Amino acid sequence: MNKIKTLSLACCAATMLAVTNACNNNEKGPAAKVKETGLPKADSNTVQPTKIAYVEVDSLMSQYEFCKEYTLLLTKRSESFKARLNSKGQKLENALMEFQQKMQQGTYTQEEAQKAQANLQKQQQELQALQEELAVQFDQEQQKYNKEMRDSIQSFLREYNKSKGYSIILSKAGDNILYADPAMDITEDVVAGLNKRYKKK
Repeated sequence: MNKIKTLSLACCAATMLAVTNACNNNEKGPAAKVKETGLPKADSNTVQPTKIAYVEVDSLMSQYEFCKEYTLLLTKRSESFKARLNSKGQKLENALMEFQQKMQQGTYTQEEAQKAQANLQKQQQELQALQEELAVQFDQEQQKYNKEMRDSIQSFLREYNKSKGYSIILSKAGDNILYADPAMDITEDVVAGLNKRYKKK
């Protein structure tokens, strides 16, 4: 909604600027440029069209090699973290079952039972600490990836737009843009350019 509002404001601002320029350049007064329609005739060189384009985010994420490689890396990292947690969690579960069996069988002395309980609590705390540590690591990995991806795309678009001259390049994800002319879609061109530059690194 904010992007739509920004786009609307930009278009309104451009229109107001064009109208203002037309009025300021009117040396002969409005009556001299009134057409049969009753509207003032704007000079052709005063109206600068706003060039707008958009990029499909889903297509970019699935086709840009950097995104594909990093997504695979994050998936493997996530699976590795889960395996570590599952292994430690299984050990804790086995220790808990053994403790319960020995308690039921009465094979523990009071001192042994207290030590076993303390050991179980320690294992549980270690598991929780590991879970929090891995969650932080994974979050940092994602943030690093998001920053590198954003910097990569913005850097490319700055160079790309030097020859294209777009006023605005929007990111289209799902229904965040209610309607856009397919002719404004530059996704394929951008993805091709990003991949070409990425391969050179």
